[in-house]
Amino acid sequence: MSEIKLPCDIIGKVNAICSEHGDDPKELINILHEAQHLMGYLPEEMQRLIAGRLGIPASKVYGVVTFYAFFTMTAKGKYPISVCMGTACYVRGSEKLLEEFKRVLGINVGETTPDGKFSLDCLRCVGACGLAPVVMIGDKVYGRLQPVDARHIIESLE
Repeated sequence: MSEIKLPCDIIGKVNAICSEHGDDPKELINILHEAQHLMGYLPEEMQRLIAGRLGIPASKVYGVVTFYAFFTMTAKGKYPISVCMGTACYVRGSEKLLEEFKRVLGINVGETTPDGKFSLDCLRCVGACGLAPVVMIGDKVYGRLQPVDARHIIESLE
């Protein structure tokens, strides 16, 4: 097994999270949720640390992380942008909106800008169909957007 390269403070916090859940493998999803909040993602080293702490195979942790869409193994930008591609949003132009975000940011879906400010993803439904098309940036929802709005939103965040 390779060495764990996480910062010491993160290792301590992950161990504390596991401890708060009684080092119980049945609490894996709750532990992963809390651990992901520490860095914004679940790198391999963190997954191995959790697996070791809970006494379960790292493959089980990896399986849970890759099964649930909420979990991510890649670092997100300071401003994670998620364009809704659900039916209402798609019908109202989210595909063109996504293309404009890709063009303005110079990245594709699943990527992060070189400066680490923005990452771009798609999701299936935000549950705000009346505001379609919708984009989430962090926890904030932007609705009734047009492709021209992409540049304005990015500029307002820079």
